[in-house]
Amino acid sequence: MTNKSIAKAFSNGEFENVFDFIADNAVWEVVEENTFHGKKAIIENCKQVAAYFLTVTTHFELFNVIAEDNKVAVNGTAEFIREGNRVSFVKASDLYEFNDQQQIQKITSYCIQAK
Repeated sequence: MTNKSIAKAFSNGEFENVFDFIADNAVWEVVEENTFHGKKAIIENCKQVAAYFLTVTTHFELFNVIAEDNKVAVNGTAEFIREGNRVSFVKASDLYEFNDQQQIQKITSYCIQAK
């Protein structure tokens, strides 16, 4: 996988496909919400998010995926529907930094909940 495809998969909630590409000392900051330190904490959070995804219908749309050197930026939207009703709609941007071993070293996520 390329850095760009790893970032796209993570941003689309395909977490299990990229677990092997997360550095042991990686950091995932969800701005103004939480910060996860280390691969184990990131994977645990991904598993919780994935469990939530099983309770809703998800519609992800990526608008831009921009890669340069060891950095990738992804922006898009996520819509979550349960029993025909929109539960939430999020506009998001994820910024990824990779190390020289093609592992995610840092993720900074900006998530804006639509009203």
